[in-house]
Amino acid sequence: MRTETKRAVTARLKRIQGQVGGLLRMVEGDRYCIDLLTQIAAVRAALHTAEEEVLRDHVGHCVAEAFASGDAAEQRHKVDELVQSIARMTR
Repeated sequence: MRTETKRAVTARLKRIQGQVGGLLRMVEGDRYCIDLLTQIAAVRAALHTAEEEVLRDHVGHCVAEAFASGDAAEQRHKVDELVQSIARMTR
């Protein structure tokens, strides 16, 4: 992972960690269910954004390098990895 992406994803995950801590406090404090659902959706959206950042970096860096190398086996491997990753993301 590129340094810039690593820094951005790390910062985002730390914010998400804080959001999850806030959710835990909301549950412990018997907050209204709809408020909890709203915050859970926000965490899910934040995780999705982090996932997109990592995917974008992977395609722009790892997959691109495999294609630039001209190694057909490595290219197939990276494409297979990418398809499997996208399949997991869409479940």
